[in-house]
Amino acid sequence: MAHLNPHTAAIFSPSMARAAASTAKDWSFVDNWLARQFPGGRSPPVFERNNDTLRVLLALASANEAADEERQRIGRLEAGALRDLEQQDRNRRDNDKNDQGEASINTTKLHDTRDAILAAVNDGLSREGRVALDTMATLAVEGGIAFATPTNLGQQMVEMAGKVGELEQTEGRVQVLARFLGAEALMIERLREDLETSHYRPGTDLAKQNLEMQRKIKTMAARLPDLRDKVTFLASSVGNMASPTIEQVRQEEEAYLTLLARKKELDSQIKVFQGLPPDTDQARQELESLRSELRRMTQRRDAVFEGLVERETPRKPTR
Repeated sequence: MAHLNPHTAAIFSPSMARAAASTAKDWSFVDNWLARQFPGGRSPPVFERNNDTLRVLLALASANEAADEERQRIGRLEAGALRDLEQQDRNRRDNDKNDQGEASINTTKLHDTRDAILAAVNDGLSREGRVALDTMATLAVEGGIAFATPTNLGQQMVEMAGKVGELEQTEGRVQVLARFLGAEALMIERLREDLETSHYRPGTDLAKQNLEMQRKIKTMAARLPDLRDKVTFLASSVGNMASPTIEQVRQEEEAYLTLLARKKELDSQIKVFQGLPPDTDQARQELESLRSELRRMTQRRDAVFEGLVERETPRKPTR
């Protein structure tokens, strides 16, 4: 019943009493859920305990509990799947131990057969074929290709050619940068030598600039305590200001939008007078000139219109 006004009289309607009891039960559920989610936190403030907030919090709590249940189900399924995988892994290791002896024998036979096939192929190749095969093998090893095919090797060669081109361009850029840095270093070295010679003389206004800089430093140093006091005062003023409420923010936003609409209206009115001189008399003269031009254009339009009407009006034949 925390959402009700404490000064409200007792509720005599049974339906209102049931609704109030249901609302109190919902708020109790929401408060308990918030306490579980945020240990040590506070309940919603009094001005937020309304029907809209209650409806949103109930929906959020329901969605959160549904998500927790879904996550728990997924966790149980993943744990069961992990146990099954571990059991399968143990079974596989047991089978591997039993088959290890047979596999070693089969592996030895396979190696012997492979060596015999490779020796036969090597003996049957010509000199050019043997060179080509060695080249392809070397390229496959250098490129890290496990199962080399002509397509894979060709693609590897194209990629290597592209990388070589990129490296050449990078080398050219580095050389240009090195030349630029060398020229800058040479210029700095010459400047250093000029400064160390006895012929160098500083600018004539250097002493004046030094005095001016010292004067500015002293002026800013004298203003520094005052600025610190202002910063401290503003910090304390901001700290003492109360936090704005949602209603105040809404009112300020409405006032801002009203002022913005008024500004747009005034801008549209001022745009009409854009281009007029700032002096009142000159502006009035220019306005009168524009009015005279408007009258001349209106008279010209009327004359053209009358001539057009006379020209297009059919004439009755004379008898």
